Amino acid sequence: MRVGILTGGGDCPGLNAVIRAIVRKGELVYGDELIGFHDAWDGVREQRYMPLDVSSLRGMLPRGGTLLGTRRGSPYDHADGPQQVRQAFADLGLDALVVIGGNGSLTVASKVHDDLGLPVIGVPKTIDNDVVGTDITFGFNTAVQIATDAIDRLHTTAESHDRVMVVEVMGRHSGWIATHAGIAGGATAILIPEQPFDIEAVCALLRRRHERGRYASIVVVAEGAEPVEGTMRARDRVYDQFGHVRLGGVAETIAHAIEERTGFETRMVLLGHIQRGGTPTAFDRVLSTRYGVAAIDAVHVGAWGSMVALRGGDVLTVPLHETVGKTRPVDMHLYHEVAEVFFG
Repeated sequence: MRVGILTGGGDCPGLNAVIRAIVRKGELVYGDELIGFHDAWDGVREQRYMPLDVSSLRGMLPRGGTLLGTRRGSPYDHADGPQQVRQAFADLGLDALVVIGGNGSLTVASKVHDDLGLPVIGVPKTIDNDVVGTDITFGFNTAVQIATDAIDRLHTTAESHDRVMVVEVMGRHSGWIATHAGIAGGATAILIPEQPFDIEAVCALLRRRHERGRYASIVVVAEGAEPVEGTMRARDRVYDQFGHVRLGGVAETIAHAIEERTGFETRMVLLGHIQRGGTPTAFDRVLSTRYGVAAIDAVHVGAWGSMVALRGGDVLTVPLHETVGKTRPVDMHLYHEVAEVFFG
């Protein structure tokens, strides 16, 4: 078979490991010919690709980012985009396309399969861990480890200067990174998109710590966290070319509010894209490898319109339409029954 691969959306630790696994089993076990499209769906539309084989992917397991390049966007953003995708399949003799991406890329993959009848398999990818249908996405574990390492370092600075440190992590619609890194890093409070926060309640918690002689605090906040309506000024909404709200900066607003209300010296730390870069953890390398192997297996059983997923320790396939238009929220039992026990 001739199998194409693309990586879409934001970069993520483990992408190269997935590609490597698909190619290795595809070439050595199934005798496939593999090609990788440059720059996500743009590469498919424009038929820009590179051959992939085992020898060309040596050393890629620990390498972050994606050797194929990645972009946001969809063939449906262009009037003739869907037809260009269909034409690419015909011109290049493609028997299958493996789409490695998050909610946006997998939604496009599902649409391409349903509308055009093309043989597509999805692989869930995002550091946010918010893809519906799988217990975990690769890249999440790495992002949590990076955020936890940063929080560990910030504890010493906070304690040296008796400061409150407000640490902003990624998480547009879900607070998985904030919750896990906050628990692992011993945060004083964790603010997530799933639950609007009351800035006065946060300040009261910090005052109680000071009364007990705990003058240093770490507040972890997901970039998509919002205050309870009317409790503090909301951020101005700015949108990107894809209609997504541009986030980032909520930690600065919170830090100013804390300092104004309590008088405690407060600093903001924005981790940003550091969470997405660099080498994947051992966990993510293994998960990525399992996903890649499962993806090429799915190609050879013709499980079109599905994505590979981890459920209860097993990697299996689930229908792509399960994830379309949805975002997987944080396990609120974990937040309320575990994380909140350690607030304050």
